[in-house]
Amino acid sequence: MRFPKDKDNMSNYVLLLNDIPLAIKGQQTNDREYGLMATLPCDVEIMENIDLIALDSVLTEFNLLSYDFHGPWDGNLTALARVELRDIIPKSIRFRLIAMTNPDGKCPYHRESVGDGEVSRRPMTVRDWWPDSLDLRILHQDPVAARPSHVPHPSCTTVAAATAAIIGPSSSAHASYAENFSRLDLDALRNDIHAALTTSHPSWPADYGHYGPLMIRLAWHSAGTYRVFDGRGGGNSGNIRLPPLNSWPDNGNLDKACRYILWPIKRKYGQSISWADLIILAGNVAIESMMGRWGEVQPLWFGGGRVDAFAPEEDIYWGHEPEWLKDDRHAKGKNLDVVLEEPLGAVQMGLIYVNPEGPGGNPDILASAKDIRETFGRMGMNDFETVALIAGGHTFGKAHGAAEASKYVGAEPEGAPINQMGLGWKNSYLSGKGRDTITSGLEGAWTANPTKWDSGYFHLLFKYDWMQSKSPGGATQWVPTMESINANGGPDVVANVPDAHEQGTKHFPIMFTTDLALRYDPIYGPISQLFHLNQDKLTEAFKKAWYKLCHRDMGPISRHLGPYLPKEPLIWLDPIPSADYDIITTDDVQHLQNLVLDAVKQSKVSISDLVKAAWASASTYRCTDHRGGANGGRIRLDPQINWEVNDPVSLANVISFLETLKESFNDYQNQNNRTTRVSFADLIILAGNTAIEEAARKAGHMNVKVPFVAGRADALQSDTDVNSFAALQPSMDGFRNYEGKVGRPEASLIDRAHLMTLTTPEMVVLVGGLRVLNANTDQSLVGVLTDRPGTLDNAYFINLLDENTTWLPLGDGKSFQGNRPMGEPWTASRVDLVLGSNAQLRAVCEAYACADSSQYFLRDFVSSWTKVTMLDRFDLLPTYRANISHRHASKL
Repeated sequence: MRFPKDKDNMSNYVLLLNDIPLAIKGQQTNDREYGLMATLPCDVEIMENIDLIALDSVLTEFNLLSYDFHGPWDGNLTALARVELRDIIPKSIRFRLIAMTNPDGKCPYHRESVGDGEVSRRPMTVRDWWPDSLDLRILHQDPVAARPSHVPHPSCTTVAAATAAIIGPSSSAHASYAENFSRLDLDALRNDIHAALTTSHPSWPADYGHYGPLMIRLAWHSAGTYRVFDGRGGGNSGNIRLPPLNSWPDNGNLDKACRYILWPIKRKYGQSISWADLIILAGNVAIESMMGRWGEVQPLWFGGGRVDAFAPEEDIYWGHEPEWLKDDRHAKGKNLDVVLEEPLGAVQMGLIYVNPEGPGGNPDILASAKDIRETFGRMGMNDFETVALIAGGHTFGKAHGAAEASKYVGAEPEGAPINQMGLGWKNSYLSGKGRDTITSGLEGAWTANPTKWDSGYFHLLFKYDWMQSKSPGGATQWVPTMESINANGGPDVVANVPDAHEQGTKHFPIMFTTDLALRYDPIYGPISQLFHLNQDKLTEAFKKAWYKLCHRDMGPISRHLGPYLPKEPLIWLDPIPSADYDIITTDDVQHLQNLVLDAVKQSKVSISDLVKAAWASASTYRCTDHRGGANGGRIRLDPQINWEVNDPVSLANVISFLETLKESFNDYQNQNNRTTRVSFADLIILAGNTAIEEAARKAGHMNVKVPFVAGRADALQSDTDVNSFAALQPSMDGFRNYEGKVGRPEASLIDRAHLMTLTTPEMVVLVGGLRVLNANTDQSLVGVLTDRPGTLDNAYFINLLDENTTWLPLGDGKSFQGNRPMGEPWTASRVDLVLGSNAQLRAVCEAYACADSSQYFLRDFVSSWTKVTMLDRFDLLPTYRANISHRHASKL
């Protein structure tokens, strides 16, 4: 029953509620007592009409439903503070807060039958009770146990797996994807993909008899979520198969591309090709098949090596909006301009890029251009690449909006009924497919040859003037003006776009607001004219931009598998020149370590400075797009050499010392006709390892050896995209107690640990070890909870958990003072204290603080340190070339 919405019916409502317990009492044969409970809506206008005093006399208890305070339910119970209830609710009335969150963004009282009259209700979790608690789940997402034993895990492509004998046990027991890929008959696979693209499936008929445009959209939307700020998104895990991406509005009907077209191929080739690789390769084959006769077009660049995720990626922040297509991610910037929240790339929740109708659905062409530039820029694309991608993509296929989606389209895959077997967006409009398809709501094609690579897109874009129109689905799009139509031969001539399914039917071409931005924006316009007049330039630019789009998250070229790799160096792949010398030997390593130790003893450099420099070099690595790391020695180049977090003064001293040592060693080798040389990239890690070994000796551990594998090479400044590398700069780093911006440093610690593929114990032991090694930025003593800085022992954990220490916040809002019975007070950060206050993290700290844990701490610290310094050693991974026929091999 609902509460009455006016006061006139309130008295009758009270009488009804009063009679219900009496009627139940009259029917029963036992002495059981019954009460009556009602749930109050939190719409203030409705509550003002409710006689709470009268209801209090007939109800046993009230529930307070917080859903209506802030729109769709999201479990954010702090929203209760938004409504003043003190004047509405008498203090005498009893309330009980309903705190049942629902991940679907629906009212928590919604229930779905799951059979036999049962209903589904999600239990409360720790995160529900304490929503501000530190979330450690991202450090353990998509575990090996989430997949069958024969299916490779992403860790099988890491250096840890390739160097298990050095670093320790790993998931190398699981099949290596590179090995699987090496057994693939890539030529046969490409032919099978082409056959599937050109064979229409009755369950989802192909537009124009060719699935090429649909497959391009699938590959584009798989890769296009990448953003430069944190390297997340992109197609390197096949995450478009999993929530939330599989159910985003912008990905409407892409489930059919996977189910009807690609699944039979995936089933045939099994673990030799991942879903992630198959989707991108299918996009390539689609483009090639429409660029000319199949088999005669040179294959596009393609690198394999993507390993599928089997669980949603919990680490990716897609936005906080609770509704699809909502936009709460823009705010006023310093210059009062509207700024998109970082690290997001899409302008609305559930979009891949921008709204094709214009910002927020407003058909403002120049404002749309601004959105395009911002969003594509956040993918690392420049203006030329952006224009080439949009124009190239819209050369193919059509948009689908046969009718209004709100009337005919059902739930997305994750919200669809179980009997639809993972397919969503069921369309009840006429046949629900083919020419009756509803996807974006826009309807029509851009060119007269939607399955052919030609200059038709720019030809029509500049040929006609365009006016706003409405699609059958109600979306704003653009069609040629009547003046343009009449000036170009009339409707029969201009309407030359073939129907996708009905032979002989023709349509006018259409454009989106985003298309017109390429013509009228003062920067995009001249680029579009250039491509319009030079089809070959467009073709070349599109091929390169497409490769970048699909491989931006793949890391250096050494990670890419297969025969279709580019031969030319591409700066966005962070190239590292090949070494033209032999790598240093074991004897060379020992000699260099002795020279480093001599410098430490002579106070030319310190243990803490060497550790800090090595950490700064290695810890930039991001598993999300495999950028950063020590290989290349870019710590000595712009922009990293000047990052505040790297303590530039201390770093400059270390770089100067190591550069001198490198030159001296290499000159000596050359003068004595020896072929080995040391790179700066190797030397900075070796020096850090040497410092750790010396710190362990100071703690009484005389035989500690930190594993070292030579072979890193040095990049040049000309090999480094300074603007692109700026995105790798940490704004916070809990490992070095650096806070460069306002925020939760403990949450940033978890994020950075995830980027380095660290587990919770690895993260904790590294924090503790780096603290006692005094490796903080600016040589700050915050968190250095030891009386012997520079000595590698477990003192940090012992002192952090000392029950005799009382911690009090300091006035800066960042630090805490630990008063102890003896000795000077400690100073610690939020990162330090969260290790002792969070139950999960404290459990790990306790394991390292025990009296018998010294050796275990040292072992685990060395192992975790070595893991971080080896994260980017892709040169050690096994590489394989897929089988390829002589027909294609001759063109490489």
